[in-house]
Amino acid sequence: MKYMKKSISELHEDLKQGTVTSEELINESLKLSHASQEECNAFVTILDDAKPVNITDSLLSGIPYGVKDNYSTKGILTTGSSNTLKDYVPFYTATSVLNLEKEGAVPVNKTVLDEFGMGGTGTTGHTGVVLNPWDKTRMCAGSSAGSAAAVAAGVYPYALGSDSGDSIRKPAAYCGIVGFKPTYGLISRYGLFAYASSLDHCGCFARNVRDIAIVIDAMKGIDKNDMTSWDSSNIHLNNDLTDEVSGKKLCYIKELCNIENYPNASEELKNHLLNFKETLRKCESIGLTVEEVSIDKKILDAIPSVYNVIAFAEATSNMSNLTGFIFGPRGEGDNYADMMKDHRTKGFSSLIKRRFIIGSYVLQAENQERYFINAQRVRRLIVDKIKELFTKYDGLILPVGTGPAKKLDGSTIVNEEEIALDEHLQIGDFGGFPSITIPNGFINGLPVGVNITGNCYDDQNVLNIAYALEQTMDYKDQIAPILGGGDSE
Repeated sequence: MKYMKKSISELHEDLKQGTVTSEELINESLKLSHASQEECNAFVTILDDAKPVNITDSLLSGIPYGVKDNYSTKGILTTGSSNTLKDYVPFYTATSVLNLEKEGAVPVNKTVLDEFGMGGTGTTGHTGVVLNPWDKTRMCAGSSAGSAAAVAAGVYPYALGSDSGDSIRKPAAYCGIVGFKPTYGLISRYGLFAYASSLDHCGCFARNVRDIAIVIDAMKGIDKNDMTSWDSSNIHLNNDLTDEVSGKKLCYIKELCNIENYPNASEELKNHLLNFKETLRKCESIGLTVEEVSIDKKILDAIPSVYNVIAFAEATSNMSNLTGFIFGPRGEGDNYADMMKDHRTKGFSSLIKRRFIIGSYVLQAENQERYFINAQRVRRLIVDKIKELFTKYDGLILPVGTGPAKKLDGSTIVNEEEIALDEHLQIGDFGGFPSITIPNGFINGLPVGVNITGNCYDDQNVLNIAYALEQTMDYKDQIAPILGGGDSE
């Protein structure tokens, strides 16, 4: 049986009709977890003792799913994919996971991420590299690599991710699925390991937009433990999902999307931008107006640097508690300073160490104005410019990255003039904007994606536009063929 290929709504109907039991779904998902682990290395922990639950009217009851391993789960190993927490078992569960638990959702594994969410490749987790289920020589992107790979491989219909730069939305594109991060604070971050607190968002992956709406409805809600969360009790994403979007207006940035801006473009990039233009035509076919806008290239080129300064500085502060004394393996040494140095030297990957060094440098008193404060100023310029667009347009639509998933061997090069195109999704985190990636085609047999970002608190509008656009294409519910059950182009 291949129940895990189905959507959440289909599985719920099967459970209510008695066609299948929660136990059978869990067993199938666990079997697929072990099979995909051998192929993709997507999991830190597989929960072989996962138990079935009673089936209720909740659409998620009895259905398996995956949890990114930076969500705290009481009594279950939660490592953040770092050796510094390789044996850490929390005493509490993240609010968003608790909310899913109340709906009867059943976690069956914890998924691999780039260490503490700091990376965009899926290659720096302490358990090894996550391989793309469409092509194992390619990366999944990151940091939510394991969750994206598992959903794409058909292990379950959805999995949790987190997004501080593009950590849900780019892996979704590379793996041919849907990835959504809602407005900042719609989902409580309590229990999510903090990376960069002003940028961190909870979110999820699925294989269609409606499943995304169902999961976010269950995860969201105000939380006294997260002062940035807000009351969304009047928002019902699934019930209000519609493909009636005629009259809505989208824009795209010509400096990012026009091929003449890339004199050294690869064939993959050329095809990616041609595919994007075809997607724009599909937008117009359902009544959307699409217009080209211009943004100063200097602002766009500043996006990666602004992200690096702010994110690394906040990470350095947030992770100062990783000393080896409170939790994690104790370091060796004759005094506390030597013990902490030993713990951090052995426990962190080289990528994390570099980021901490940069973060510490920009936070030094003599450097704050030049680097950290200036980065905040430019962040504000970028956000203000995008919010200005949202006074006229319902959303910003852009291609994700420079094409399909990059090669793990490093042979896929992003040219300097392409960096802004590759990194623009960070805008969504700068402003806390709702942002969704959906698949919109294939290049050389590998999936590519398109992203739609809207104004804060306009999550319903963003999902509706994505839902309507999804209906015009043939990439809904697609599954990678790695386990023998998918369909490829």
